[in-house]
Amino acid sequence: MKIALIGYGRMGKTIEKIALQRGHSITEIIDIKDKSKINQDLKNLCDIAIDFSNPKACKENIIACLENGISVVSGTTGWEFTESEFIELTNKTSTAFFYASNFSIGMNIFMEINKKLANLLNDFQDYEVKIEETHHIHKLDKPSGTAISLAKDILKNNSKYLNWELLPKQDKHSFEIEAFREDEVFGDHKVIWKNNIDNIEISHSAFNRLGFGTGAVLAAEFISGKTGYFTMKNLLNL
Repeated sequence: MKIALIGYGRMGKTIEKIALQRGHSITEIIDIKDKSKINQDLKNLCDIAIDFSNPKACKENIIACLENGISVVSGTTGWEFTESEFIELTNKTSTAFFYASNFSIGMNIFMEINKKLANLLNDFQDYEVKIEETHHIHKLDKPSGTAISLAKDILKNNSKYLNWELLPKQDKHSFEIEAFREDEVFGDHKVIWKNNIDNIEISHSAFNRLGFGTGAVLAAEFISGKTGYFTMKNLLNL
């Protein structure tokens, strides 16, 4: 498979290494100043694009790829979109878009456990929940996209809360996300449920970027030849 990389930071370089190990080729590297390269000529150079770019530019880049007939895998966080717009666009252009706030297989299993725990505690409203996340000092968004995904899943599966807020919270119907930026931490997430009797905590720690990079390449392999909008649920049959 011929891959175009959009964004060539730490994750882009990791994806390049893994893709080459899995027998793919990197035929184009598009960095922040090269967005004009996303055109019909790019379609002739690659089978798919993998985007780990800037949250301010990624949506424009992804749409440009899809409109030019190039399927995209993206792990860029810190930007907003609705699934319906990409379902419509991929169907219109006969392309595929795969999005994940976190490509780690372990993290996606952790997310399923988070949903189950929130649901189990729905009948025990004395428990208060909090999310803590820690990432390296270079991360642009705060809280992390993964923390936001965990928070949204709690809201869907537990009726106690109406929203989440970055620490300190102001609304009694919200719960807190506390975000730390330290050293070169790859990604630590904790979900903590606590009352005056006990404490329930689930956590996930990434030791390196290999899990994220491997997941992104597996996603690219998964959507090859497909049309539509996909997530890690589709890849992992969750």
